[in-house]
Amino acid sequence: MSDLEKRQKVYDYLKRLEVKYTVTEHPAVFSIDEIKALKINLKGDVCKNLFLRDSAGKRHFLVTMRNDKTAPLKVLQQRLGTSRLSFASQERLAKYLDLAQGEVTPFGILNDEGCEVEIVFDSALEGNPCLGVHPNDNTATVWISFDDLYRSVSAHGNRIHMVALDD
Repeated sequence: MSDLEKRQKVYDYLKRLEVKYTVTEHPAVFSIDEIKALKINLKGDVCKNLFLRDSAGKRHFLVTMRNDKTAPLKVLQQRLGTSRLSFASQERLAKYLDLAQGEVTPFGILNDEGCEVEIVFDSALEGNPCLGVHPNDNTATVWISFDDLYRSVSAHGNRIHMVALDD
């Protein structure tokens, strides 16, 4: 599937759910620092997204959090009741979410037909009126409220965890 097709899949999904959003197109970005350098973050709070796995490789988690936080893997492990967490490989990212490095986003679940990946939202995002996440392609940012993002992910059927990610 091309990057444009990946994006369109997200836009079509949001339209079906009657979710309001806007889009900013930009050069490919692979980090929060690159987003800040392009001043993409001036519209709202761009999220940091991580793809993790447990030590057995049986559970996979897509973590969405504020971009100014570091990933508290031990805190996550404890709050999710799982074995040691680590970053998942590029191969796992492609297998479960059909995404590449730099494209990780909660909308990746649209490619997870078996709803195997668990979504973890940092509870600090709750109520935020304008979050930025990629539409399965890192050359655009979708601006959406947390409530609509949560509703969109929930409608797909993946398990969702709300977790306070403060150390």
